[in-house]
Amino acid sequence: MSAIPNRDRRAERREATRREIVDAAWEVARESGLSQITLREIARRVGMRSPSLYSHFDSKNAIYDAMFAQAYSDLRRAFNALELPAEPGRRSLLMVAELFFDFAVADLPRYQLMNQRTIPGFTPAEESFAISRDGFEEMAAVMRAAGVGGQDDLDLWTGILSGFVDQQLANDPGGTRWRRQLLRVVEMYCDEVGVPGPPLRSDR
Repeated sequence: MSAIPNRDRRAERREATRREIVDAAWEVARESGLSQITLREIARRVGMRSPSLYSHFDSKNAIYDAMFAQAYSDLRRAFNALELPAEPGRRSLLMVAELFFDFAVADLPRYQLMNQRTIPGFTPAEESFAISRDGFEEMAAVMRAAGVGGQDDLDLWTGILSGFVDQQLANDPGGTRWRRQLLRVVEMYCDEVGVPGPPLRSDR
């Protein structure tokens, strides 16, 4: 009969409380904006006094850091769950573009924290930044397998996608105006950087 590992219930409760605090911070961000997060409001939502938060996070920026890490972890899980074609190519790039776009526009505060310098003085810790860096490398590996070349071509990709997300969020929130253009822009990108394979668009 195998022994059941001892559970560290105190650590489990502590981790559950940290998740509750981060969830409350996201609630505030989605209701009022990232910059409106306050320790007092988070404490109120989780039923604590503000000083008690410091036993879980040493500053408000530490809460932002946990949110940043959670956001990129969620994106990586979504990316790793993507069922890409067996043969890398243009279709793979379109699927990656659609996933990133949909993930980004689904949650404005999350996108701002992940990709824009919205919070003055906030810089993610190295451990949290590594999650985002590793996620980008996973995407870059898919793109290189499809025939995308060097760093300039990858920079062009991120610039185009980020621009489309910004346009969608600023000018048609909740709509599909720029989402509908993804196939065209991915096709143009593939033509520009020399990704082989048949066209994505049937009208070409």
